[in-house]
Amino acid sequence: MNTVFWKQAAFFMAALCFATAALAQYIWVDEKGVKQFSDVPPPASVPNNRILKQPTPMQAAFRADDSGAQTGASTEADKSAPPMTLAEKNADFLRRRNKQMEKDKKAADEAKRKADTAKNCEHARSYARNLESGQRMARTDKNGERVFLSDAERARELQDAKHSVADCK
Repeated sequence: MNTVFWKQAAFFMAALCFATAALAQYIWVDEKGVKQFSDVPPPASVPNNRILKQPTPMQAAFRADDSGAQTGASTEADKSAPPMTLAEKNADFLRRRNKQMEKDKKAADEAKRKADTAKNCEHARSYARNLESGQRMARTDKNGERVFLSDAERARELQDAKHSVADCK
């Protein structure tokens, strides 16, 4: 009983494959009077009265080729444009890849610039808070010695720090 089931299933699958292939068939008479059979639509030069059979929209939806499911209608641009050669496809791929790489690089540079700006702003805010706190601030001079800031220098540094923080907003 098990072998009968598998034979029937195999027959059903084979019949299904052939049936779906037969759904989307076109038959037309060309200018020489010869019947043409195809699964692609006839050329635009063939008038509608010479098309003997064409799939219904439901049948054409089952037919798929490299460009995906079609409904049987093709545009003039598709018929006039020759297919791309392998070299053209490769060149197109390389061009798209280079554009994407440039776009990614710009995005990474912009993200790095924003991160650096945020870091610099945080340093400026911290420096301004330290200057406003009133604690003694020192820096090193050109000889490497520690020099404490006077009140005038502190006020000037605080003004510069506030100006830097204002640019961050």
